[in-house]
Order: sequence, then C-alpha cells, then structure tokens
Amino acid sequence: MRKCAMAVLAAVLMGILSGCAAKPADPENRAVVVGFSQLGAESSWRIANTKSVEAAAGQYGFGLMTENANQKQEKQIDAIRSFIAYQVDVIVFSPIVETGWDNVLNEAKQANIPVILVDRMIASENADDLYTAYVGADFYAEGCRAGEYLIRKADAERMEHVRIAEISGTPDSTPMRDRQRGFLDTIGEDGRFEIIDSISGDFLRSKGEECMTFLLEKYGRDGIDVIYSHNDSMTLGALDILEKNGIQPAKDILLITVDGEREAVEALKAGRINCVVQCTPELGDEVMRLVQDLKAGREIPRVTHPKEGAFSDLDDLTDPAVEGF
Repeated sequence: MRKCAMAVLAAVLMGILSGCAAKPADPENRAVVVGFSQLGAESSWRIANTKSVEAAAGQYGFGLMTENANQKQEKQIDAIRSFIAYQVDVIVFSPIVETGWDNVLNEAKQANIPVILVDRMIASENADDLYTAYVGADFYAEGCRAGEYLIRKADAERMEHVRIAEISGTPDSTPMRDRQRGFLDTIGEDGRFEIIDSISGDFLRSKGEECMTFLLEKYGRDGIDVIYSHNDSMTLGALDILEKNGIQPAKDILLITVDGEREAVEALKAGRINCVVQCTPELGDEVMRLVQDLKAGREIPRVTHPKEGAFSDLDDLTDPAVEGF
C-alpha cells in the first residue's frame, strides 16, 4: 500500500518540477521521493544551489518536495516534520544554523528516514547519529585560501601593517565559523596582520552595504586596509558603498570574498575585487547520487567535498577557467 501511495506521490511531484531535460529514469527510482528544505534564497549562490538540486532530482527520476525556509529555523523544522509525515525516502536540508536540530532529527531517525546535510553542518553531542552524510564545501579550507592570498599580496606589495575588517556570515552557521577560523589560523602568527573588527552581514547584500557604511563611519577611509567578506553578496554590497564614497575598491581597500558568483568574478577581472575564493553551489548531482546509493543499499561516504580553488589579481585572469556561476 505504501509503495503505491509513494508512486502516486512521486508522479504528482515530478509533474511540478521545473522543466529541465531529464535522462530516462531507472524504473527502480520512480518511487523515490526526496524532501528538500532550503534555508532561503538570500543570494545568487543559494538560488543556484536550489536549481542544482532540482535539476539533479529530475535527471535521476526522483520526486522532490521543496520547502524554502526564508532564513527561519522554525520553518525548516516544520518542513522536516512535514517530510516525515509524508514518509519521504530521504530528507535533504541546508541547516541555517548549527544547533537546535536534535528533536526533529531524532524524529526522522525514529521514522528510519536518512538525512543528508547540504552546504552546512549541525552541532550536537549526538550529531553523528542524526545525519547520514554531508555534501558541501570545506569551509575551513576556504578561509585558509583567503588567508594565503592575503599573505602573498602583502609580500608582493611589501605591506608592513595590515588592518583587516571582517564581514562575517550568519552567526553560528558552519560557513561563518569555519571561514573565520581558517582565515585566522592562516594569518594568525604573522605580526603584520591586525583584525580591527568583525561584524555580521548575515550573507545578505543589503547588510553588506550596512556593514561597510558602519565600518567607514567608525574607522574612516584610511583606517581599513582589507575587507575579508564571507560571501560575494555582502562583498558586492560593500563594494557599492566604497564606490559611492569615492573609494577605489581593490586599490584603496583590498577586497577578499568567497563564493565565485559571476558578478564577483567579473568585478575581479575589472580590478574591483582582489581575490575570489571558490565555493561551488553545484552540489545536486552528488546529493542525488548518494540518494540512489542509499536506496540501493550501498554504503555512502560520510563527507563529500567538491573540488574548489581561488582566483586573484596575482593570477592570470585571462585563463578560461576563471569564471563564475
């Protein structure tokens, strides 16, 4: 009975998926339904990530229930509970913050529904028992790449005292914590570098503008040498404020950003940003491959990281590989 119900539900759900070209589905996959809770649509990265998951579900022939939490944890929790009630085969979600998931993920565990985390991690004493796999960037390594670029740049420009303001992401989120930690660990023992401030822009372009306005009011145009921003949206917002104030970004104040949106990469090529650390949103295919393996009873890796790098003004920006998403 459950198989019939699931097949009907999958067929209905497939009908509402976006019209992406899908390869012929394996008959064994037709009854597979995935519940996907996206944390929001706050940036081009997040929108591209959602599209990647939706396209991959269609390519694998899976039904997909998608809920957008609009940056609210309680909405994600409600979405996960709705997936459990529908008895989906696998729950996929990007947790907006690291904590507060124990109860709802224990409910998923009791219902025997595996959970795959995408892009962000959770923190709990029992975290290892609450999810099956994680697919996403190594955020600590991204922070390290940002720090490594700054060291190279300081060496090249013979900079002796570098005052850094950090515009961080959503407090208590995995990328915020790890991008900060990787950056600080990399530059921490170099006496040339001083973190003068760290404020949260919540990964939003509008808040990147607010943060940059605040920093200029507090330190003045000559009191900041580097802005290290945890994502492109905030960086682009900060860049707008710098230019409105007659400050040359990438020259008067260095800009280091993370993600790799097309607009940020084009700004890098135009000499308006100094370094773009890659963080790919194209995670959908890997997620759905893991879903397929789970349903086939195969073991899957606990952690999967995509290959990523960084582009900067110290590199050959005419290389065709230097492109955004």
